[in-house]
Amino acid sequence: MKQIQLGRSSTWVGELSFGAAALGNLFVPQTDQEAADTLDAAWEAGFRSFDTAPHYGLGLSERRLGAALRGRPREQFTVSTKVGRLLEPAPDGVGDDLANGFAVPADQRRVWDFSADGVRRSLEASLTRLGLDRVDIVYLHDPDDHADQALEQAYPALEQLRDEGVVGAIGVGMNQTALPTRFVRDTDVDVVLLAGRYTLLDQSALSEFLPEAEHRRTAVVTGGVFNSGLLADPRNCPSYDYGPASAELLQRALRLEEVCERHGVPLRAAAARFPLGHPAVTGILVGVRSPDQILDAVEQFHRSIPGALWEDLRSAGLLDADIPTPEGS
Repeated sequence: MKQIQLGRSSTWVGELSFGAAALGNLFVPQTDQEAADTLDAAWEAGFRSFDTAPHYGLGLSERRLGAALRGRPREQFTVSTKVGRLLEPAPDGVGDDLANGFAVPADQRRVWDFSADGVRRSLEASLTRLGLDRVDIVYLHDPDDHADQALEQAYPALEQLRDEGVVGAIGVGMNQTALPTRFVRDTDVDVVLLAGRYTLLDQSALSEFLPEAEHRRTAVVTGGVFNSGLLADPRNCPSYDYGPASAELLQRALRLEEVCERHGVPLRAAAARFPLGHPAVTGILVGVRSPDQILDAVEQFHRSIPGALWEDLRSAGLLDADIPTPEGS
């Protein structure tokens, strides 16, 4: 995978990164061996950037990712994790964590904490679960309802960790654009992980966020490029942002698919490449859960896409004329 420098930092990510939420048993369980096989396939396919979080499976994603990476040459890969949710024992916890999306025992509970102390405690716990001596990127994870504390306490703590050389780059990871725009304007974050807000179905990031990121030379990694499945397979996975897609969105996705098919391009290939048309976008993060999905993600990402496809999407009214798109390749 092509390696891209993150903004003004010396840290890099791959143009295509591995999203490790599924390693935390997102929606359905998998065995440790299945997770290890997926990570081995990812390494063989060229993935060298991996993103995880304590939230994913109550730490299970971090543990599985760390186990797979510990035998790899450390200088050859980058790891990002997140802070903002501390994990605490829940001795009276019963059942599973499916209410939060993960098929794991509910033996821990998440505690929101964007204090400076919370940031350091979260990072220390993540390093223990990963079994690594450092991570390369740390994101503030979904501080939607904690904006003031995240800006006034968590961000300065991350900035200090970066100044101390403990981490290489810092940022914020969210699925909205208003607060990330504020971080870009008011802080010195290196990168924003933006989920679902710059896709073939949702270009809301274009109004303020992406122009500001480009102006400030803040790197943007886009996640959720399939909007939870609708842009990967609208006929069989009509899910949008973790819920049922509306009839209007489903029809729009099917029209997108029809145009793509006329050019011999799967919709998921166009969806994965579309964000890279904007100069602020550094890379794409894809969530994968099996070796087959790894191979498909790499194949679709590198598939040749003619420039005429983007023009036909504009002509069909599915993309506005001023939306930047990747060059034909």
